[in-house]
Amino acid sequence: MSTNTPMKAKDYKSDIPPTWCPGCGDYGVLNSTLKAFAELEIGIHDAVLVSGIGCSSRFPYFVKTYGMHTAHGRALPVAAGLKVARPDQEVIVFGGDGDGFSIGGGHVPHIARKNTDITYICMDNSIYGLTKGQMSPTSEVGMVTTTSPYGAPDNPINPVSLCLTYGATYVAQAYSSEGKVMQELIKNAILHKGFSFIDIISPCPTFNKINTFDSYKGNLERVPEDHDATDLMAALALANKPKARGEVITGLYYQVERPTLLDRLDEVRAKANASDDFDPNISIDEYRP
Repeated sequence: MSTNTPMKAKDYKSDIPPTWCPGCGDYGVLNSTLKAFAELEIGIHDAVLVSGIGCSSRFPYFVKTYGMHTAHGRALPVAAGLKVARPDQEVIVFGGDGDGFSIGGGHVPHIARKNTDITYICMDNSIYGLTKGQMSPTSEVGMVTTTSPYGAPDNPINPVSLCLTYGATYVAQAYSSEGKVMQELIKNAILHKGFSFIDIISPCPTFNKINTFDSYKGNLERVPEDHDATDLMAALALANKPKARGEVITGLYYQVERPTLLDRLDEVRAKANASDDFDPNISIDEYRP
């Protein structure tokens, strides 16, 4: 995981400049991620960034590490397969609320319940930005978008609450303008062994005129200092605390240690007396007792 020589955040930047709209919250997420990488001294060839489709899913292009830009909503299963095949790599998924909790929503519970050792960072802007402003799973009721001209009729989902319920072992929330908070949460999420999820509120200045940087001013709270992050019920209560429009509670909601998918697969391998060496050029019959 460590580099041979200390690296700075700028050393992780690729030659491809970010193509997000001016003022997009995703810039803050990128900066905090690069700083977290530098603090952890992650080697350029020791990490893989995986994404689906959407504005935030362009993320791997802007970082020098390995990257995979996958199909819409399919980043998590690709990342899980990658981690099983290459457990030595730090696997980090970047995506938006639509990619992760609409078309990709069916994958989240299974990645979480298996405690797959990957980090998932959702840049939540409550809108579909890349496809020009349709309502998303986190759009609030009554929100006017290109697909809801008379107001969104659906109740929004709560990504933090869902991931807690599904079995994630590290769950946090951040805000894209709080760089230091983001950096620390991202760093600790990567260090955590198990499925880590961070919901980062990342305003879209182009298509979401409700959930804006101005709307969040004065409405940010920290997770209480006396919050027990090992208490699932306390974390769920915090995630579902009634909030006024624009109110966000940032910080660590939950973190526990639990066997990961790789741990359980090692147990299966041991029970099956399986070989640690696999040669794809050898027929399956030669591996049979």
